[in-house]
Amino acid sequence: MNKAKRLEIFQRLSEAIPEPETELNYSTPFELLIAVILSAQATDKGVNLATDKLFPVANTPEAIFALGVDGLKEYIKTIGLFNTKAANVIKTCQQLIERHNSEVPDNRADLEALPGVGRKTANVVLNTAFGQPTMAVDTHIFRVSNRTKIAPGKNVLEVEKKLLKNVPKEYIIPAHHLLILHGRYTCVARKPRCGACCIYDLCEFKEKTA
Repeated sequence: MNKAKRLEIFQRLSEAIPEPETELNYSTPFELLIAVILSAQATDKGVNLATDKLFPVANTPEAIFALGVDGLKEYIKTIGLFNTKAANVIKTCQQLIERHNSEVPDNRADLEALPGVGRKTANVVLNTAFGQPTMAVDTHIFRVSNRTKIAPGKNVLEVEKKLLKNVPKEYIIPAHHLLILHGRYTCVARKPRCGACCIYDLCEFKEKTA
């Protein structure tokens, strides 16, 4: 795919999705971090239902740490893998208090050192909370990147690196959410809504439908 076509794709996506942003509810970098940790193998809607009850009660490292693992579970027990996630969130809160003055780090190394935080979670926080040019490749971005041929790859890291190289500079910050939302609502997994796709004529997906 050439540079001009990629530019046209992101221009159209940005017109179709004028306010590309996460669908997780949050008001601080810390709330975002916790929401993203909880979102692994869970829907944003499901996470929001839990955090809408949790954050009014506890939305700082100290407050959530004070709940303890069992106390936190009561708020997140509707989310998949809540036992593991509760333990990781409490440990993360402890580390933020002890090592980072209760602030969320704005660099990859410190973020990935937190329990429950991998490369994808770190990328989301760096991009969404701190406006850094990172690309968190989830299932939606992986699918859209491969179908369209914007950044084809066999694994998420390969796709991430190609996106960082291929996405036009003016779209590198919003690209993460543009691709997620396009994949979530238009280029869906089983039956992509090709007839409603704003980049239909530019897409190189061999199995696209009218």
